[in-house]
Amino acid sequence: MRVWEVRVSCKEGNLLSFKILIDETGTIVTELSGVPENYLHKLFKDGELMLIRKILKEARPKLEGLHDYLENELDAMVFTT
Repeated sequence: MRVWEVRVSCKEGNLLSFKILIDETGTIVTELSGVPENYLHKLFKDGELMLIRKILKEARPKLEGLHDYLENELDAMVFTT
Protein backbone atom coordinates (compact mmCIF):
# COMPACT_ATOMS: atom_id res chain seq x y z
CA MET A 1 0.00 0.00 0.00
CA ARG A 2 1.33 3.41 -0.90
CA VAL A 3 0.59 6.37 1.33
CA TRP A 4 0.16 9.76 -0.31
CA GLU A 5 0.69 12.81 1.81
CA VAL A 6 -1.67 15.72 1.29
CA ARG A 7 -1.55 18.83 3.47
CA VAL A 8 -4.87 19.60 5.09
CA SER A 9 -5.85 21.95 7.88
CA CYS A 10 -8.27 19.57 9.59
CA LYS A 11 -7.63 16.13 11.02
CA GLU A 12 -9.99 14.13 8.85
CA GLY A 13 -12.65 14.49 6.18
CA ASN A 14 -14.88 12.29 4.06
CA LEU A 15 -13.82 12.51 0.43
CA LEU A 16 -15.87 9.50 -0.66
CA SER A 17 -17.47 6.71 1.32
CA PHE A 18 -19.71 3.73 0.86
CA LYS A 19 -21.71 2.15 3.67
CA ILE A 20 -24.05 -0.77 4.10
CA LEU A 21 -26.32 -0.02 7.04
CA ILE A 22 -29.04 -1.85 8.89
CA ASP A 23 -31.52 0.09 10.99
CA GLU A 24 -33.50 -0.89 14.08
CA THR A 25 -36.33 -2.32 11.94
CA GLY A 26 -33.97 -4.60 10.00
CA THR A 27 -34.02 -2.49 6.85
CA ILE A 28 -30.76 -2.66 4.90
CA VAL A 29 -29.66 0.52 3.17
CA THR A 30 -26.64 1.38 1.04
CA GLU A 31 -25.22 4.86 1.25
CA LEU A 32 -22.76 6.62 -1.04
CA SER A 33 -21.54 10.03 0.06
CA GLY A 34 -18.66 12.40 -0.36
CA VAL A 35 -17.50 15.91 -1.02
CA PRO A 36 -19.02 17.45 -4.18
CA GLU A 37 -16.62 17.81 -7.11
CA ASN A 38 -17.29 21.55 -7.37
CA TYR A 39 -16.15 22.03 -3.74
CA LEU A 40 -12.75 20.33 -4.03
CA HIS A 41 -10.96 23.51 -5.14
CA LYS A 42 -11.85 25.09 -1.79
CA LEU A 43 -10.07 22.28 0.06
CA PHE A 44 -7.07 21.50 -2.15
CA LYS A 45 -4.73 23.39 -4.46
CA ASP A 46 -2.53 22.57 -7.48
CA GLY A 47 -1.03 19.07 -7.43
CA GLU A 48 -3.03 17.99 -4.41
CA LEU A 49 -6.25 18.98 -6.17
CA MET A 50 -5.25 17.03 -9.27
CA LEU A 51 -4.43 13.94 -7.18
CA ILE A 52 -7.72 14.04 -5.24
CA ARG A 53 -9.73 14.62 -8.44
CA LYS A 54 -8.01 11.62 -10.08
CA ILE A 55 -8.68 9.36 -7.09
CA LEU A 56 -12.35 10.37 -7.00
CA LYS A 57 -12.70 10.07 -10.78
CA GLU A 58 -11.51 6.46 -10.58
CA ALA A 59 -13.29 5.44 -7.37
CA ARG A 60 -16.70 7.09 -7.71
CA PRO A 61 -17.94 5.05 -10.73
CA LYS A 62 -16.88 1.79 -9.08
CA LEU A 63 -18.67 2.62 -5.83
CA GLU A 64 -21.74 3.86 -7.73
CA GLY A 65 -21.79 0.55 -9.59
CA LEU A 66 -21.58 -1.40 -6.33
CA HIS A 67 -24.29 0.80 -4.80
CA ASP A 68 -26.62 0.23 -7.78
CA TYR A 69 -25.88 -3.52 -7.88
CA LEU A 70 -26.63 -4.06 -4.18
CA GLU A 71 -29.72 -1.88 -4.34
CA ASN A 72 -31.07 -3.96 -7.25
CA GLU A 73 -30.22 -7.24 -5.52
CA LEU A 74 -31.90 -6.15 -2.29
CA ASP A 75 -34.97 -4.93 -4.20
CA ALA A 76 -35.19 -8.29 -6.02
CA MET A 77 -35.00 -10.17 -2.71
CA VAL A 78 -37.82 -8.10 -1.24
CA PHE A 79 -40.10 -8.91 -4.17
CA THR A 80 -39.35 -12.66 -4.10
CA THR A 81 -39.73 -13.22 -0.34
